[in-house]
Amino acid sequence: MSVSAAPAALAQSAPKPIPHLVKKNGKAALMVDGAPYLMLGAQVNNSSNYPSQLPYVWPALKDIGANTVEVNVAWEQVEPVEGQYDFSFVDALVTQARENNVRVVLLWFGTWKNTSPHYAPDWVKLNNKRFPRMTKQDGTISYCLSPMEETTLEADKKAFAALMRHLKKIDGEQHTVIMVQVQNESGTYGSVRDYSPKAEKVFKGPVPEALLKKKGLKPAKGQNSWEQVFGKHADEYFHAWHIASYINGVAEAGRAEYDLPMYVNAAIREPLLDVGPESYSSGGPTHNVIDIYQAAAPKIDIIAPDIYKRDSKNYEAVLDLYSKYDNPLFVPETGSDTEFARYAFSVFGRGGIGFAPFGIDYTGYTNYPLGGKDISPEGLKPFSKVYALFGPAQREWAKLAFENQTWGVAEGDDRADQVVDLNGRWKATVSYGEWQFGFKNWTWLGDFEAVPGREKPNGGMVVAQLSEDEFLLLGLHARVTFDVGDKQKGKNVIYRSVEEGRFVDGKWVVDRIWNGDQTDYGLNLTDAPRILKVKLATY
Repeated sequence: MSVSAAPAALAQSAPKPIPHLVKKNGKAALMVDGAPYLMLGAQVNNSSNYPSQLPYVWPALKDIGANTVEVNVAWEQVEPVEGQYDFSFVDALVTQARENNVRVVLLWFGTWKNTSPHYAPDWVKLNNKRFPRMTKQDGTISYCLSPMEETTLEADKKAFAALMRHLKKIDGEQHTVIMVQVQNESGTYGSVRDYSPKAEKVFKGPVPEALLKKKGLKPAKGQNSWEQVFGKHADEYFHAWHIASYINGVAEAGRAEYDLPMYVNAAIREPLLDVGPESYSSGGPTHNVIDIYQAAAPKIDIIAPDIYKRDSKNYEAVLDLYSKYDNPLFVPETGSDTEFARYAFSVFGRGGIGFAPFGIDYTGYTNYPLGGKDISPEGLKPFSKVYALFGPAQREWAKLAFENQTWGVAEGDDRADQVVDLNGRWKATVSYGEWQFGFKNWTWLGDFEAVPGREKPNGGMVVAQLSEDEFLLLGLHARVTFDVGDKQKGKNVIYRSVEEGRFVDGKWVVDRIWNGDQTDYGLNLTDAPRILKVKLATY
């Protein structure tokens, strides 16, 4: 008896696999505890990274329904004196996160935080001789530390490696921390690149082979300088390459200590306008240099956008741009106002691994007009409604998004109907502002009230294909109607069944079947969190 029981006992005590990112068939999944994980995130304010502020964080996370908190750890905080480390905040954060049953994404604020070195310790940011800043084209000094300086890189690497080594010591088995952001919104405003003598010498030299290979370029012998290869883009590409290479060095040092997934975040450039690098953070991971970052920083898993564009056209354009180059979609920072919550549907429908509004704590600070004015239980309701919908099915949706075909739409600013082609066999039309019964264009009933709670666009839905004629549907403030697609022209659609249910230990449990008034006018998704399994047929 004891012999047969031993394997089970060993299996129960086996350590959980370390969080990691996997890619397959153009899709990606963040694996946590051995299974795909959907990050329902919330990022705290910059100055909430102290033990005294954590009591203001956990109630906000509970109110919004987040399963993951993103919190910054500053270089000046962990190494105020060179070579002397203080990880007391990290210890408090990890301990309290476990107590509050949330995972953590650590944000390393080192050489760059919103392009500046403000979070570097005094012994770095006040010593220009040892840790030089960039030189502008006119010869004046920039506020930015230079990515060309080995001394700065080595100091940042050493501090970050110490952080990751400590993290492995306190969390290497429990995996409370599931991912790490390396630097924050790197790049430079006010100078396209570094024009120091050291940078000028490298700029006149050859473009690295790894970048030429990534770009598919083979310049003629003697014609391989940055300017010769890239012309008008040479300055920006040069800066992006060296910042990305610098970040890769930091990430590599950290992953050598504890190999967690790592990403960089971008202060985005205009997605729908052709603008020059003087108008955005040149050298940062903007959408036009994603491939450069991938070539220069192989230790970085994801290039992720921080999105504060409120309007739907710009927001959706950013998601499209950051889904290119086999780059996993992740929105680690977005606005906290009402209209931003709907975009979770677009992110998760595209197979995104996570989504996080910024400034989610009750410290009293708000970043309006980028985000919302009201960071309170009431102000967070648009997000808490979305998270309440996905929360009970978070693991199941993450698995479906990785293994199956999924789609998602967010209500546009024009509030127009949206048609989703479900692989040609079926199509779904999503409309907004309808009551659950009838149609808003009915006139024979006279005037009737608008649907409440619709002052701003807040609808959306995601759908996953379970089989040829079966779909899982989640949404809010939307009506979804199905019809035949081009592959079944001439046929009529009928619901074989519409099940409302939930997942229990990974298995689908049916609560009731929709029919009659509940299906005659489409499938109406209100602000109540409901999941539907829809089986379609033709006659």
